[in-house]
Amino acid sequence: MSRGRTRRELLGAAGVAGAAALLGCGGTAGPPGSTLARTLVDPDGDGLLSRGPGVALADRTDLAPRAAASGAVATVAQVSDLHVRDAQSPGRVAFLDRLGPRLGSAFRWHETLTAQVVAATVASVNAARPDVVLVTGDLADSAQRNELEWAVTLLGGGTVVPDSGRRGYQGVQAETIADPLYYRPDVDAPRHPGLLDRAVAPVRSPGLRAPWHAVLGNHDILVAGELAPTEATRAAATGDRLLVTPAPALLQQLRGTQLTRSQVDDLLRAGLDGDALRVAPDPARTQLGADDVVGRLRRGAGKRLDYAVNVGADLRIVVLDVVRRDAGSGGVVVASTLAFLRRALAAAGNRYIMVALHQPLDQTAGADSVLDVLDADPRVVAVLAGHTHRNAIAPRRTAAGGHWHITTASIVDWPQQWRMLRLVHTRGGATALETWLVDHTGRPRDEGDLAGIARDLAFLDPQGGRPAGAAGPPGARNVRLHLPARPPRPPARPGVPRPLPALTAPATLGAGDAVA
Repeated sequence: MSRGRTRRELLGAAGVAGAAALLGCGGTAGPPGSTLARTLVDPDGDGLLSRGPGVALADRTDLAPRAAASGAVATVAQVSDLHVRDAQSPGRVAFLDRLGPRLGSAFRWHETLTAQVVAATVASVNAARPDVVLVTGDLADSAQRNELEWAVTLLGGGTVVPDSGRRGYQGVQAETIADPLYYRPDVDAPRHPGLLDRAVAPVRSPGLRAPWHAVLGNHDILVAGELAPTEATRAAATGDRLLVTPAPALLQQLRGTQLTRSQVDDLLRAGLDGDALRVAPDPARTQLGADDVVGRLRRGAGKRLDYAVNVGADLRIVVLDVVRRDAGSGGVVVASTLAFLRRALAAAGNRYIMVALHQPLDQTAGADSVLDVLDADPRVVAVLAGHTHRNAIAPRRTAAGGHWHITTASIVDWPQQWRMLRLVHTRGGATALETWLVDHTGRPRDEGDLAGIARDLAFLDPQGGRPAGAAGPPGARNVRLHLPARPPRPPARPGVPRPLPALTAPATLGAGDAVA
């Protein structure tokens, strides 16, 4: 059986000429922005991004016929799956990327640049001037305290230093690392000399000018998005040993298996066998409990991050927390969240309703009970989610008229875009939801712009968003989603949810988006 090509071999195949072009180009004129105006494309397949034409809104009439817009109700920016990452943490499992895409992106070429991408995204959102911003989960990458603090500071405004341990980079991308799995920007093509030193320098974010509201994601409270922190996982994250290359026996043990929580703890306590780096320990890398994270994201929220906010006089956003507290990357609806949803809808009055959660409902246990409630309500226009790192839009036809299920890709992976949504009135008393994707302000092929370099590297990553089809089909990007005519009034007969299934702990940790 032949082995797959390593990242270093793939980089070499790209050629020295491509690397030279990447370093030599002065970048595009002005920062990117709305894809309605212009896009970023690779017209000749050389791996280098350049400006392309904008993409106009296409009408989707799955639920209602096309009608001209006659006035806006509200605008909502959706930013999803930031995955702000401490790339030097011993709690990392970057070595799992050699097992292939079933585990997502355990290692990203641009993983030291997540803070810079968030800052560039904030600037892009501010330029668009939405009424409100929804951050639909996975602000942090692996439940670490420093990752969450960096993410919250970047969104709220301020300066972060995305460095941990001792001053300066210590990690798998150092030029002295011989393992060909890892891209090393100082020596591998495309070369970015000094990138690691620049990546851990202070990052200033202007902060979101519009009110912003967070949705809880599985990576915010679960280690690698899969496992509630334990004494063993916290000891590993705050320790001084970062595994680089696992021993063959360990790799064979991990290949094609799904471990139990106790097996993970046993492996960590025994010490993962293989070549490792000694890094400076840092207590700021400790992994937070769910209650601490929920309290940090919304003061006084209680045990679960369920809440509702009104946007102007005509729109209500209901945020649901469907993240498991024990293990597993899939969502789950608990009784308190379902009860909150019913109360929030009852208090919505004559407002249109959007529901936001991290995991899409089709990846959430107990989703049928939520849909029983939403399907009966004519005010519901959309359900927004993230988690999958892929753009997708699907209609849901109901007796009350129907609504749209919209999933938005991650800003950490290609195409590193966020979504704007504009609810508009249309002629004949109907509505439509206009939505389009927006690039962050990082300039491609500009050596002076770290967010731009992050996007360039995300585009090249062979296990990243581009080969995974994260951009989604045209019908999931710049579209106008028509909705039938109906008054935004409470339903005469609210939906009665079916009983929730029994909540059981998973026997093993699934692949899911464990490290996505």
